[in-house]
Amino acid sequence: MELLSKTQKKKEALSLQALGERLVALSDEQLKNLELPSGLLNAVTLAKKLKKHGARLRQMQYIGALMRKYDPQPVQEALQRMEQGGREQAEEHREIETCRDELIA
Repeated sequence: MELLSKTQKKKEALSLQALGERLVALSDEQLKNLELPSGLLNAVTLAKKLKKHGARLRQMQYIGALMRKYDPQPVQEALQRMEQGGREQAEEHREIETCRDELIA
């Protein structure tokens, strides 16, 4: 087992917390499609409802701690696929608008 320095552990914790932030930013429908473990899904859903900064910050730290129990790779890959799909859809929409403008002209 590889020993991690305190700095490496902190960077890893912050990256998992950032991943949690990305999860909180998703819609409820997108979250359902990710098939997250129930404990993590509940924590993310609660974080979406919290308005006070301190409470939300603590919840995000909790999400980061929960993420350490699970392999974050599948979640990261699913988020990348979602973002890539959104980019492709936006590009397709631009192409359709361009064709429409050409037809009108």
